[in-house]
Amino acid sequence: MRNIEDIFEKMLPIVEESLSKVIDSKGNIPKNGRKPKFSDINVITLCLSAEYLSIDSENRLFDLITNSPYFLDLNLIDRSSFNRRRKRLYPYINNVLAFLSHKIAPDENTFIVDSMPIEICRFARARRAKICKEELETAPEFGYCASQKTTFFGYKLHALCGVNGVFQKIDLSKGNISDIHYLQDIRPYLSDCILLGDKGYLSAEIQQDLFQTNRIKLYTPKRSNQSGYQRYPGVFRRLRKRIETLFSQLCDQFMMKRNYAKSFIGVTVRILTKITSLTVAQYFNKFVNNKPINEIKYAFSN
Repeated sequence: MRNIEDIFEKMLPIVEESLSKVIDSKGNIPKNGRKPKFSDINVITLCLSAEYLSIDSENRLFDLITNSPYFLDLNLIDRSSFNRRRKRLYPYINNVLAFLSHKIAPDENTFIVDSMPIEICRFARARRAKICKEELETAPEFGYCASQKTTFFGYKLHALCGVNGVFQKIDLSKGNISDIHYLQDIRPYLSDCILLGDKGYLSAEIQQDLFQTNRIKLYTPKRSNQSGYQRYPGVFRRLRKRIETLFSQLCDQFMMKRNYAKSFIGVTVRILTKITSLTVAQYFNKFVNNKPINEIKYAFSN
């Protein structure tokens, strides 16, 4: 298994560059009160390093690093403080993702949109489970995944990525929200581009509205019984596989579907951290390793 200290050391300059405009000389986000010795960028980098190594349990993480001389020299904090600070740093982890996405793929004009289910607990436990139910507005709901033909209890991860495989925007909704509503959320961020989706985004009205307001050309496969049915172009089918591969990588290496969080913010920050960690690996491949950006497992192998 690769050494977490080594991964941390390679990721730290990338996180520092991403947040250079908002951190002070000690690597902290300026705020009132005592300045932490284990800096904010260290907290973010440790999150990303752990997720890259498939360590998504905080207990497991701190079992590995509590007695590490490397982290002790950085004034490592305790596990509960780490958990609280990671949640507070959610907006800045999102800033890291946005910065790296733009730097890796600054001139994208073709995007892919898709969603995947995020199960909070097993279907049989859904009625009695208390996970993420602290607020009605953010409580999980039952949803249906058409691709897997299963009903689940939890949320949907909505994602937008370029054809090169870099996530541009992500969002989380209740499981019973239709995919097509996400198109309204990404409308302000796109213009003069091509957008590829599956049948979940099929709507002639929305397709026309997106083109008239933002010059977004939405292409989705038509149902076989629709008038004017035409087979979905093969090039679009191949391009759409890119986001499906990303989802597979998130589930395989980054344990996207395994949940230890008990609150909505906990689930949200874990999902964001996993996706940001993947993007850091892509950045490292492109600008340091000079490798194909999506060879994620081998990004920090040297």
